Amino acid sequence: MTRPSNIAQLSRLLTFLIMLAFATVIATQSAQAERIKDLGNFAGLRTNQLVGYGVVVGLAGTGDDSLEYATIGLKGVTNRFGLALPPGVNPASKNAAAVLVTAEMPAFAKPGQRLDVTVSAIGKAKSLRGGTLILMPLFGADQEIYAMAQGNLAVGGLGVSAADGSQTTINIPSVGRIAGGASIERTVATGFESQPYLAFNLTDADLSTSLLVADAINSAMGSQQAIATDAVTIRIAAPLGAQERVMLMGKIENLIVQPANAAARIIINARTGTVVINGAVRLGPAAVSHGKLTVRVEEAPRVVQPAPFSRGQTATEQDSNIIIDEGKSSAFEIGRRASLAEIVETINSLGVAPSDLTAILEGLKQAGALTAELIII
Repeated sequence: MTRPSNIAQLSRLLTFLIMLAFATVIATQSAQAERIKDLGNFAGLRTNQLVGYGVVVGLAGTGDDSLEYATIGLKGVTNRFGLALPPGVNPASKNAAAVLVTAEMPAFAKPGQRLDVTVSAIGKAKSLRGGTLILMPLFGADQEIYAMAQGNLAVGGLGVSAADGSQTTINIPSVGRIAGGASIERTVATGFESQPYLAFNLTDADLSTSLLVADAINSAMGSQQAIATDAVTIRIAAPLGAQERVMLMGKIENLIVQPANAAARIIINARTGTVVINGAVRLGPAAVSHGKLTVRVEEAPRVVQPAPFSRGQTATEQDSNIIIDEGKSSAFEIGRRASLAEIVETINSLGVAPSDLTAILEGLKQAGALTAELIII
């Protein structure tokens, strides 16, 4: 007869297993589903690149020593304060450096907000550590000023040189960063509130995912507002006015959709030998024979001495030996469609090098047993 305590333990164990199975199913589903905002972005709502030319001062002898750009920049800085340098005077020294300043201004950025800027030396400056960027403008692609930058640099690199000419460098000391170093002076008009419709662009072009996103929007809105026009763009009918469109865009971004499975692809990096295979790759029935050929050249030079009183010279006689070792060819058979796990297991059991693996995959592709797209970068 089963004791009540044992029955209670079995009941708790069964409840735990059911909850664990349910949590596993939910986790699997949530891992596959994505928010629409993670699949792309609305057209027009993008970052804008800014760039400008400036001067960094206060360096400890690691700046530009004779760069004309630094000279012109320093003269421009002094002219702002009404200080006119005499003709022929060269204010450039190793305590200053000419730099390019870059930043990215996000969509909807407003005047007064701060931006992080990156400062990079364009001359012979060895290090920007300890430098200060003098006030300078940041221009957009239309040559209009959108921000002003100034501040003290934070440099992660370090360069040290000694009197005998030896030197060492850690990271890149000629590039620095200023957190919140730029202040926005004007906004960039997006025009999204007056366009005839909204356009949502997918990051990765996929016809199936485009249709799924349009269906998810129509199901949530209860009408046929969204139309997939191509593999990237979903066109969405929207009322005019910024407030109404912002509310609609916020709702659309948080909708959950399950993207279509990615196309079968194999990425091969020919420079590093890295091979990446996604989970959609399958192998059909095939047989592969793989062998190794090793060529080894052995050099055993020998010194030959001349006979006494022969007036000969000591010479070196070369003795070379070429050895060719053709390793035993290994073969394996794929009798049915193999999954990614089976492909990896087979590759690991063969112990092939990345270059040999590339040749095997190309051969399977030519034989028709591999339907994946081979991308060599």
